[in-house]
Order: sequence, then C-alpha cells, then structure tokens
Amino acid sequence: MSNVTITISGRQYTVACGAGEEAHVERLGALIESKIAGMGNTAAQPEARMLLYAALLLADETQEATERARAAEEALAQDYEATAARLEALAGQLENAGQAS
Repeated sequence: MSNVTITISGRQYTVACGAGEEAHVERLGALIESKIAGMGNTAAQPEARMLLYAALLLADETQEATERARAAEEALAQDYEATAARLEALAGQLENAGQAS
C-alpha cells in the first residue's frame, strides 16, 4: 500500500492506494480539483457541498459516457448483424450460381 497526498481547494488529503496506483490517484484528484475550479467562486461554500457538487458533475459525465458507449455497442451489433445477413445472402447467391453451372 502507498499513500498519496492530493490537494483539493487548497486542502491536502492523504489517500491510501495500491502500489503503482499513485499517479492514477493523483490524476483523479486533479480531475476533482478541476471540477471544483470550474464551478466558479466556491469560497463561501462548505467543503462538503463543494465535494458533493463535484461528485454530482463527475457522476453525470460518467452516466452520459456510459449511455454513449451502450448506444455505440448497440449500433455496432446492428452493423454486425446487417453485415452477416449480407454475407449470407452473397453466399447463397454464389451457391446458386455454382449449382446453375
């Protein structure tokens, strides 16, 4: 186990993580920090509320990305099915052409 210190809104947090995951945890902390910074003036907000808003923004982005990925998977599956149907039709045409010869 390792410990990583991340800074969010000027406050430092020490977070435990697995060996080799330090850079990943630092990137996650930077992502949270960027969400908070993007909210504008948060000086008057309690820390817990700022973190809640950042978590909600990140959860919203995650949900949208999941929905886009699901839609892309469905479109790809439909493309595969259509391609398979075309290949089967072509194979049938080739088979019929071979029998006619």
